[in-house]
This record gives sequence, structure tokens and C-alpha cells, in this order.
Amino acid sequence: MPPIVAVIAPGMMGSAVAKRLSTAGLEIRTLLAGRSAESRERAAAAGMRDVAPGQVADADFILSIVPPGQALGLAERLAPALRAASRKPIYVDCNAVSPETVLRVAHVVRETGAGFVDGGIIGPPPEPDSSRTRIYLSGPDAGKVALLERYGLSMPIQPGPVGAASAMKMSYAGITKGFTALGATMMLAAMRAGTADALVAEMSVSQPQLLKWLTTQMPRMHGKAYRWVAEMQEIAAFVGADRPGAGLYEAAANLYEVIAADVAGPREETKLLDAFCDKARTA
Repeated sequence: MPPIVAVIAPGMMGSAVAKRLSTAGLEIRTLLAGRSAESRERAAAAGMRDVAPGQVADADFILSIVPPGQALGLAERLAPALRAASRKPIYVDCNAVSPETVLRVAHVVRETGAGFVDGGIIGPPPEPDSSRTRIYLSGPDAGKVALLERYGLSMPIQPGPVGAASAMKMSYAGITKGFTALGATMMLAAMRAGTADALVAEMSVSQPQLLKWLTTQMPRMHGKAYRWVAEMQEIAAFVGADRPGAGLYEAAANLYEVIAADVAGPREETKLLDAFCDKARTA
């Protein structure tokens, strides 16, 4: 019998994952209480059905796909329903959190009697014709969750205990999103100093691939910056507070916080970043 899957919540990533599974014929449940009209529209388009927490707990698998700062809170919110469920699901935390945070989430879930698997998503929201999105899994029950590969997801198992998949995610995001923060910092500095044209000209000759990568990623970052603040803080924790590199990610968190506020307000920083990218495209 096909498994029932709960996906929380219907953000861009969650709804795309849900759509892959619903298109393959699975019943997808979610929670829409307090969600915006836009979220409800995404959920409907993805084939997600709004249910009560008890019906979420009655699913075979629960995929938690929320901003990193909400990962622990979601587990705590669902704990009473999980505790009351007669047939326990496997709860998969797919969020960009440190191994330490995922162990705290696992403790909350396991106390209810439910199973727990650590997950880490790498890649964009999955599309029907794309295999670029992988949900790494770790922990003793990872193989049970990998059953969902039959329904359109790519779910490689990361060897190791709960925390191994999150460590993989932190390592990868620390490079890609950390590098995006570094690029944004220098783009903004060059625009303010009046050296952007010279920088673009030099990079077009000496670092063309790097320039293309940065200017492709930068516009995509603007709308995600608010979610990346907590993610950078989680990466800093993963690096270790006593390690000098942790400060890089605390600074990146501060940058993304500024960008997020700018997106919601004057859009001064984002206009400068867009202007730099425009220079690169026309160089």
C-alpha cells in the first residue's frame, strides 16, 4: 500500500517536494492553519490536503521543511499529536540546521515514540525533469524513508548516525551560501567605491566562471535572505564557537539580515547588487 506523507510546510521547497510525491500518486497532508493565501494556493497546486495535527501524526512519514529557526518549534508543536498517535510515523527533519540542533529535534520526537531520521536538502526545489535536488538521509531508519525514491525523490543515504546528513548540508551550504555572502559584500563595496566597472572587467578576463556563478546566484538570493540568517547561525554552530571560521558565518548572518530588511523596505542594497550584475551581463 502506498505510504501517506505529511509535508510541512508549503513553502517553495516543501510544495515542490509535495508535488513530486502527489504527482506519483501519494496522499500528501499538511497544516495550513495561520498560513497566507499564497501558501494555501501553493499547497492546492501541489496536491496537499489540509488536515488536523492528529491526521499529520497518522501519516507514514512526516517531512519537516521549514526555515531553520522553526525546526525545533515545529517538532514541539507536533509532539502532543505524535504522542497520542497509535501508529507512529517516521519524522524526517529536512531543515538546514546543525547536528546539535537536529539532535535536540530528535530528542523531542523520540520521546513521543515516533521514529526519527535526519535529512538535508541540497539543490533547488525539485522539478519533474530534474535530479539536481537530493535529500540526504542519515540514522538507523534512513533506509525506510528512502522508499520515497520510488515516488520521484532522490534520497541518498549518508553513512553515519543522526546528524551526519545535517553535517553534509552544513558543509555544502557553508561553501555555497557563505561564498554568496562574500561575493555580495565585495559587490556592494565596489559599487560604493566606484570600482565596479573595473572589477567586472578584470574578473571577465581572469575569473569568468566565478563572475558568472556569482551574478547568477545573486538575484536568487534576495528573496531567500530572510531564511539564510538562521542558516548561517546554524553553520557557525557547526563550525564551532571556538574555531576562528565561525565568525565568518556570524558576519554572513548579519549581512543576510540587512539584505532581508532591505528587500522588505527601501531596496537600496539589492538595487546596487542588481546594478553590479547588470554590468557583468553587458560586459
